[in-house]
Amino acid sequence: MSEAICRWGILSTAGIAKKNWHSIGNSGNGQLIAVASRSVEKAQQFIDECNASAPVPHKVEALGSYEALLARKDIDAVYIPLPTGLRTDWVVKAAEAGKHVMVEKPCGVTTADVQKMVDACNKAKVQFMDGVMFMHSARMNQLRQVLDDGKSVGTVRRIASQFSFCAPDEWMNSNIRASSQLEPAGCLGDLGWYTIRMTLWVLKFEMPSEVRGRILHGAKRPDSSEDVPMEFQGEMHFKSGVSATFFNSFRANHQQWCNISGTKGYAQVNDFVLPYFGNEVAFEVGNHNFAAEGCHFNMEKFLTHHAVSEYSNNTPNSQETELFRTFGKLALSGKCDSYWPEIALKTQRVLDAALKSAHNGGAAVTP
Repeated sequence: MSEAICRWGILSTAGIAKKNWHSIGNSGNGQLIAVASRSVEKAQQFIDECNASAPVPHKVEALGSYEALLARKDIDAVYIPLPTGLRTDWVVKAAEAGKHVMVEKPCGVTTADVQKMVDACNKAKVQFMDGVMFMHSARMNQLRQVLDDGKSVGTVRRIASQFSFCAPDEWMNSNIRASSQLEPAGCLGDLGWYTIRMTLWVLKFEMPSEVRGRILHGAKRPDSSEDVPMEFQGEMHFKSGVSATFFNSFRANHQQWCNISGTKGYAQVNDFVLPYFGNEVAFEVGNHNFAAEGCHFNMEKFLTHHAVSEYSNNTPNSQETELFRTFGKLALSGKCDSYWPEIALKTQRVLDAALKSAHNGGAAVTP
């Protein structure tokens, strides 16, 4: 392994990989060596398109099979954005080939799948991490300080979140996220992974005592054997007394917010998944006051804006670039951090419980 540079390979030419092509290049400790697809031509097309948008100063090789990429000795880590239904075997093969593994979300179809991945990585002594970018934003550190200061929010009582976008008809008829073979959890897997993760992060990964879920709308593309969730609502309850709700949809326009409500105030993050384009990431804290005097009833607004200087869209200090920089440091150190596979497993357990509940009339499930 290179002493200074983590050498990357990308297993698949999924659209999200274009964003991460750029992030690897800006990480400072990563270099993309090769991209693998089912054909050399498709891999080369991906490389050409990425170079046209975000050129790199070195040749990236196009490979016509995933096996060819995993067999290379000049690759330390692989990023795997394959469809969830195909992912487990390739993560295991990557680990067995001695490659550190970053995997897209949802990590697996079931918790058993993710456990198999983690076990393979642990056995091979390679790092496992999911590609949740917001976890690596500097905003999270500031939000944690606010949640823990005892006065801004106080004791957390309720967490609500939504992540949604409105997909056009042609998307519904062709996208892998409408296929029960490739993405059986639909919007719950694609979007709910984020809302569940955010909830667990706020509570320092306390696991819920019960989870309930409901599929509000299901659909499938023509070659899918079963419907997948297109719109999902979930509820979590915790022994600490906190309750949480989340909503995910491919049928409602862009929203990606989280509200954390407590005894003294609330924190509101309006773009927690993908920060709005600009030079800062931010959230607000509300400590409103109700004042009554005689016939005068006033709701007084006290709102504080908290911001971190952080550019969006793959720039050197963006959350996605920091994701790859952090992973690269771990891979180069030779010391794996168990935090990342542990929280991936916890997220998958809650997701599984929500889906199980939805298939059982909304009955409570313990993850």
